[in-house]
Amino acid sequence: EGMNQIREELRQPSLNLHELIPGVMKGYVEMSSAAMAEGELSSAVKELLALVIATTRECDGCIVAHARGALRAGVTRQQVAEALGVAVAMNGGPGTVWGPRALRVFDEAQAARRA
Repeated sequence: EGMNQIREELRQPSLNLHELIPGVMKGYVEMSSAAMAEGELSSAVKELLALVIATTRECDGCIVAHARGALRAGVTRQQVAEALGVAVAMNGGPGTVWGPRALRVFDEAQAARRA
């Protein structure tokens, strides 16, 4: 599954759920924005943390969101790879499957940005 396919699969279900529980979804967006804001840790570092957690949790939608967020925050491909190395070290075999998936999504986001 590529980045666009994952985003497309999640779009309508996300909108449907948002319509049913707008307060919860609004609260989540506000919390997420606060957590990812610049602080003692840069947004770039926070996006890398989120990408590693998304990889650990095997969440394709989260990987797409945070690969794109990392790119917007100025994270390099090498930084993504090194962060994913931590995911591999902490997760063993599953990390060797989901880490490359996350790198592929980052590469797709970078290619789309250049286009």
